[in-house]
Amino acid sequence: MSSPRDALTPDSLAMLQVIADTGSFAAAARALGLVPSALTYRVRHIEEALDVLLFDRRSRQAQPTEAGLELLREGARLLLDIETVAHRVRRVATGWEPQLTIVADEALARGPLFDLVEAFYALEPPTRLKLRDGILSGTLEPLSTGRADLAIGVAVNASNVAGIQLQELGEISFCLAVAPHHPLAQVPQPIGDDTLLQHRVVAVADSALRDTTSIGLLGGQPVLTVDSMAAKVEALVRGLGYGFLPHGMVRAHADAGRLLVRSVVRPARTLRAHYAWTTSGHASPGRALQWWLEKLAHPTTRAALLENHQDL
Repeated sequence: MSSPRDALTPDSLAMLQVIADTGSFAAAARALGLVPSALTYRVRHIEEALDVLLFDRRSRQAQPTEAGLELLREGARLLLDIETVAHRVRRVATGWEPQLTIVADEALARGPLFDLVEAFYALEPPTRLKLRDGILSGTLEPLSTGRADLAIGVAVNASNVAGIQLQELGEISFCLAVAPHHPLAQVPQPIGDDTLLQHRVVAVADSALRDTTSIGLLGGQPVLTVDSMAAKVEALVRGLGYGFLPHGMVRAHADAGRLLVRSVVRPARTLRAHYAWTTSGHASPGRALQWWLEKLAHPTTRAALLENHQDL
């Protein structure tokens, strides 16, 4: 007895579909250019491999059994998958990567990022996209370890990492944000570090596996650490502490009255962000990466990623 793997070939799945479409073995045999006995033999061969009955033969009509209907449904999906894979392979042969992994720092605006994703998919490329979130050095780490192809919003030094190209994205400016009911909302401005030390700060943990970079923390103060920018915003809105957020990210919450922007004595905090991509092992970027690099080269795209935050 043959195995299901041997019996369920694309040709056999297509043959079963013809039987179901024509409604009889005789009609299917004519359509396929086979003698009825040969067709019957092939169907029995599949049934024996699966140990199920696929068609009810008690009448002149070939009626699929419940098992037969399930095989027809799954067979149609498998045949479509085969065509899709073949199409993808042909497209990949033209220079498209099978997959492109992009890590984007959470300080960037997500709306413009997904605008780029939408525009990329409009090309109907064979490349599968994988998006990852990063924070601080965790934006660079997947790139430097080969787990990503493009990093957007790199705010740590990457100039000495072999096999990585770097271009400036722009500056991200931060401001201190608190809830209207937080004690710092009533303190005279600008607020000094001695006052900030008396209150809990909300910080986002570095997403790197091996590094733990922190920015803007004062020694000895209480800290609430969260693992995403969305969680940080939620904590700030609830008054669980104060924190520094990109100006674009806090704007919608300030307009709605959920957060207040407060000035501080210390110099304004800014991060110079870059986008980086891997070059090792490739003479030139694939077509998918080339498309993203071309888009990131536009000043309007870079400005949108840095400033056009939506309400988190």
